[in-house]
Amino acid sequence: MEKSYKEYLHQITTFIFDVDGVLTDGTLRITTDGQMHREMNVKDGFALKEALNQGFNLCIISGGTDEGVRLRLQGLGIKNIFLGVHKKMDQLDEYMNTHNISKENVLYMGDDIPDYPVMKVVGLPTAPQDAVKEIKEIAKYVSHKNGGKGCVRDVIEQVLKVQGKWMQGFDAAGY
Repeated sequence: MEKSYKEYLHQITTFIFDVDGVLTDGTLRITTDGQMHREMNVKDGFALKEALNQGFNLCIISGGTDEGVRLRLQGLGIKNIFLGVHKKMDQLDEYMNTHNISKENVLYMGDDIPDYPVMKVVGLPTAPQDAVKEIKEIAKYVSHKNGGKGCVRDVIEQVLKVQGKWMQGFDAAGY
């Protein structure tokens, strides 16, 4: 019998996310001057910051190249942001070797075919509800939330809760 995805949550030390279709809903608003605008969920942002505050490794690997995305993620405290990546496996291997991370300790969330090779090798491959069929078939967990609509918060919150790290430092008075 295959393990439930919840059995993998205890071993996660590292979160790796795609951008378009995961941290965004995949929609591009293109202006007349060619600028492309994306939207990100504030609750996903909170969860990303909380994961960093609790000592988790956090990495972004995306084929997109929008510097606005980089600025937003850097503003949340994320240092390992790799944009314009077309061979995600090469970037994954380099990141994991540099930081001495084992694949079984990685939760990766992707939504489309470029994420497929990475999702086949990490410990906990996950996907938003609106990911493509091929990705959902190999995901050990498919969020009930769509890309850009809280799926990142969903997986981070589950890991932190299982590991007793959710809402650490919060009390009735706030921070």
